[in-house]
Amino acid sequence: MQIKPRQHLLDIWQAIGRHSFEQGQWVWGEWGGKSSVADAERLLCLLYPATEIPEFRLDDPDTTQADVHQALRRGGGRLDLPANLVRAASDFMRTHTGEDKRPTFAGGYYYGSGDKSQELTEEQRRLDVVDSFSMSITLCLATLGFLKIYETRTRRTDIQETIAELRAATGNRLTAAMVGLLRSFTVNAFDTDSDQGRNLTELLGQGRLSQRQVLTMYQSRFRALRAAIVESLSLGIDVEEGLKDENQYFECGWAWSLVKDAPEVETDEAIGPQPKGVARAVPYLYFTVVALDGIQDLFSERTLTLGLLNAEQQKLAEALRLRWELTQQYWSGIARFDPDRWPLEDIPWRTTGQELESEYFSLSVAAILVHDLMRRRATDDDLARTVTVMERLAERGRITSRMTRDDPKVFELHNAGVKLPLQGGEQLGAPMTWSLHDFSAQLLKRTIQLRTLSRNLASHDRLLSLAEDAFGHMWRRRIRDGEGTGLWDNVHAAYPGAEIVTRHVPVSWNITERVAEVMVQVHEMYRQPPVRSSELTELAGALLSEAAHLLGNEQMEAAPSDDGRHGMQLRNIEVKLRRARDLLDQRPGTAYALALDVLGQLDALTRAREAAAQGR
Repeated sequence: MQIKPRQHLLDIWQAIGRHSFEQGQWVWGEWGGKSSVADAERLLCLLYPATEIPEFRLDDPDTTQADVHQALRRGGGRLDLPANLVRAASDFMRTHTGEDKRPTFAGGYYYGSGDKSQELTEEQRRLDVVDSFSMSITLCLATLGFLKIYETRTRRTDIQETIAELRAATGNRLTAAMVGLLRSFTVNAFDTDSDQGRNLTELLGQGRLSQRQVLTMYQSRFRALRAAIVESLSLGIDVEEGLKDENQYFECGWAWSLVKDAPEVETDEAIGPQPKGVARAVPYLYFTVVALDGIQDLFSERTLTLGLLNAEQQKLAEALRLRWELTQQYWSGIARFDPDRWPLEDIPWRTTGQELESEYFSLSVAAILVHDLMRRRATDDDLARTVTVMERLAERGRITSRMTRDDPKVFELHNAGVKLPLQGGEQLGAPMTWSLHDFSAQLLKRTIQLRTLSRNLASHDRLLSLAEDAFGHMWRRRIRDGEGTGLWDNVHAAYPGAEIVTRHVPVSWNITERVAEVMVQVHEMYRQPPVRSSELTELAGALLSEAAHLLGNEQMEAAPSDDGRHGMQLRNIEVKLRRARDLLDQRPGTAYALALDVLGQLDALTRAREAAAQGR
């Protein structure tokens, strides 16, 4: 299925308009306010495309395009729609701020109980989660960018007051989210003979290398990174001692929430009291990927151009950027540990801390590798091998292969999802879990990111084919009737023969937001110049050389004062030839087509002249 970002995004917006607007007003519905993650994802479905794609802008009513406004007509008239979005964002900020004026980042109903006989306590559901920190960074940046334009376009006094309040609350939440991510980052050092150490040895050695060989390679590969972490970050005494011991392994990344005993972050911003952490100091692959996505938005061109961060936030952003770079280097090194056979290529990935294995974790490591490949100049070999991993994951995930009878992959990856035990949460009640059922959406997102990065024709075509297959799979999973029609997620539509457990929440804002985000990425991908073929460039250059020679000859045959039809044809040919030369380096295919057209026209002129000579 061809991905048409404009049309598909308009379809998504129209579905959101039906679901979330009544008589021009934003309506949160039964599930609104019960999870800061879901509410942020819901607003981002509108605000992220509206601030990233110029054609979808809503902050300047005079430039809002007709089909864009038509898709959201339930949200109000052309002048009312941005005002209603401002009110919706204000509702979000008020709802997710505690009585102590502290922004809250509760997982809410996204949390699950690991014991069917026990319900989670209200205190557990109110615990902050890294997913919310990351989503809040993206949402706050989108909101601040939206307000920066919209406040200069409206003269309504009531909206100007709301904008001022919203800007203050958004800046406050942005700072609190950055502080939350800093306090959720962790480095875990452990002995090679521990259970986690043996798990990592098995993962890296893949049954082919001894523990001593793995440790020697590990020491060599991560010596510089180990030193950089010790010198750059303030860690606990035990962790620092463990890192200095090269006979110990370590992992770095983000826990699922604020780490237990994490020190408070000094800041001049009024973000309220910083709560105590409960999470064990163990990195999670999923939450690490989520954190990396959010932190990346802090350094986007749009954030820097609009000056969305104040001085205090810039300082926090630099601290996060350091952790962002260190984490990418670590997991990219782990994924490609053995040059002959990457651990990432040994699917499914086995986590060392939680001792789980799943294709989802392979996809998470691949996502970090994609981040790293985008950060540095990747080799064609790295890209080709990563593409192969993505293709295998799509096949194993039953996206590009058929479902077998009683297929467990459908249940594990798409329906119930992979359940992560949230270590430390059990201190407050029942064992806590987090479900991962957005495998398809994540695969599509990373495939598009990789295709945007790739400048190799063969990899480019493979990734486009995979992206179209994954998108077709996702598009079939839209809800077909009832609440949320046109949104996600209807797993049964893609797997009609599977036994599906119905989720109690009517709309998955998690998956819907991922698809909307992918549309933005596809738009950016199409904005890039096409991949250049050296063979086609050489061939187009040869055609242009011949065409230039023949044009010169034809001009010799024409009379100097030829202003008639023949002279007009020669001037048009000259313009086309000049255009083809200008496009040769960036768009050799177009230059090739123009050169062929010029050669055809020149040949027609030659035949006409020869026929005229014979007639005389």
